[in-house]
Amino acid sequence: MHNSRVLVVIPAYNEEENIVDTVEHVIDAGYEYIVVNDGSRDNTLNVCRNNNIRVLDLPQNLGIGGAVQAGHKFAQRHGYDIDIQFDGDGQHDARYLDNLVEAIEAGADLAIGSRFLGQTDGFKSTIMRRVGKTWLSGFLKVFAGITVTDPTSGFRACGKRAIDAFCSSYPIDYPEPESIAVAAKSSFVVKEIPVIMHERQGGVSSINALASVYYMIKVSLAIIIACFSRHDKEA
Repeated sequence: MHNSRVLVVIPAYNEEENIVDTVEHVIDAGYEYIVVNDGSRDNTLNVCRNNNIRVLDLPQNLGIGGAVQAGHKFAQRHGYDIDIQFDGDGQHDARYLDNLVEAIEAGADLAIGSRFLGQTDGFKSTIMRRVGKTWLSGFLKVFAGITVTDPTSGFRACGKRAIDAFCSSYPIDYPEPESIAVAAKSSFVVKEIPVIMHERQGGVSSINALASVYYMIKVSLAIIIACFSRHDKEA
């Protein structure tokens, strides 16, 4: 049992095939949740409503960053101490929710679930994404001064300081690596926790090979801008 109020935020875009099982796993793990339906074009919203799933419906697609920030704002408004991003596609494993919460309660502001930290099992992502992961890890090391083995992981927990900061400002497009840079430059305590992830259980990822190249270029620039912007503010 934890002393903190914890909310699992499940951003969902076109996840009609996966959302029921995802929510059931979170409930089985003993956690409160909110599904953030990010303007899905499929039947995600109706599936949630028909299954009495707690859902926050965004009237248009904001992208993963906008959906996650909506979850942060919901958590802040309703007085949660910790929120956890948990993807709606079945890749994240609810067995590791406790580990992320424990990391926050032990003093971390941002706890990231890493599939590359002491784990030999589980899904490690595509070759292109692993190349991107290595590239972005290097950028974060050089420009933000932080070592992160899984910078693109969307399985992460935030304490109150991080929730408040991300409610005020959060990257919209591919936000995970950039938000790590922001956290590091804000002197937040960032910790990684080893986790096992699974392959997407249904549907299609929005990131293909061409999008992966765009992702690496855009996020690399965003990390640099985030680091120098924070430096300018502190100066």
